[in-house]
Amino acid sequence: MFQVRPEVDAATLLGYGKVQELKELADALHADVLIVDHELTPTQQRNLESATGIKVIDRTQLILDIFAHRARTAEGRLQVELAQLKYMLPRLSGQGSSLSRLGGGIGTRGPGETKLETDRRRIATRIKKLERDLDRVRTGRALHREKRGAVPIPTVSMAGYTNAGKSTLFNRLTAAGVLADARMFATLDPTTRAITLPSRRRVLLSDTVGFVRNLPTTLIEAFRATLEEVADAALILHVVDVSSDQAAQHVAEVFRVLGEIGAAGTPQILVLNKADRLPAEEHDATVLGARLLADAGQSPSTPVVMVSGLTGEGLAQLFARIDEVVPFDAVETVQFRIPLRDGASIALLHECGKVRKEVYDGNLCVMEVDAPESLRRRLRRYLIGNSTPAVENSVHN
Repeated sequence: MFQVRPEVDAATLLGYGKVQELKELADALHADVLIVDHELTPTQQRNLESATGIKVIDRTQLILDIFAHRARTAEGRLQVELAQLKYMLPRLSGQGSSLSRLGGGIGTRGPGETKLETDRRRIATRIKKLERDLDRVRTGRALHREKRGAVPIPTVSMAGYTNAGKSTLFNRLTAAGVLADARMFATLDPTTRAITLPSRRRVLLSDTVGFVRNLPTTLIEAFRATLEEVADAALILHVVDVSSDQAAQHVAEVFRVLGEIGAAGTPQILVLNKADRLPAEEHDATVLGARLLADAGQSPSTPVVMVSGLTGEGLAQLFARIDEVVPFDAVETVQFRIPLRDGASIALLHECGKVRKEVYDGNLCVMEVDAPESLRRRLRRYLIGNSTPAVENSVHN
């Protein structure tokens, strides 16, 4: 049921006549619950429940309930519980004097303290404990990021509207086998895997929770520890379902949420996913990307790649574009002179670098390699120099 009003009704959100119509419809359908696609104040929720005689759930509570079903890790459960309690606290309502009780001892309000007041105090205490626990989680994540920063392996985070196909694309890129489901918020707990780019650099790819329009403020606050991973990424893969009629609105909403969590300045690649659902003549990433960015009011300079997480189309172009944009662990062509007895270092150069030339001279192996900074630092004792002369000249000298 929809209603267009110049302004919301302070008491019931909807007008009096619409509420009566809603009650008649609920009675006719024998409905058990009423879901309102709007955030209700505690007063509006109570008045609607009283008028209709059934349970009323607003948009925020529905999202929180879905998150509660999706949470798997201890951190995810903490975040969801904190958001639920903050939502519940102003919505507690007493049930008359039958709930009042005599209190005694230290810490009570004396005779007549109601169950409502007791519940509020218990919830407030629980919220403080959860916030302390999540602060420890946030500190732990910061330490992990600091350790990762010691070795220049950048993190690439996948962000996008819920059900944009992020997990399917993540599985295609990493063979991680994470849950990929058409349900909203199927991915709640982030997953991180290492991938190797065409330049032989290694990056960490992270799959995160999907965004949604009007994401509840309590949810953003509770998931700040998780969303910090997105904010601290070297690159964000902004995944959008290009086959959706609301793709432009989804792109705009994701940009807005990224701005709220402090990630607006992070480099992005707009990944147009689900290309397999488009006709072949519409597979022009430049045109579609420019249109979506313009409709979302964003800069047209954002790189765009069209892919299909289901079929694998466009993944090579995506890897190449990530290689171009990721600024860390820069690759340079350098030369190494390695003793043949150190076969592990020779194998490491083949594994993590791109070997251009390899010449054996007695007990030495002279190699010209496109090597990332982390690899050069690891084998710096064997470096000949940072210039790129021919290998034969180095052997002759």
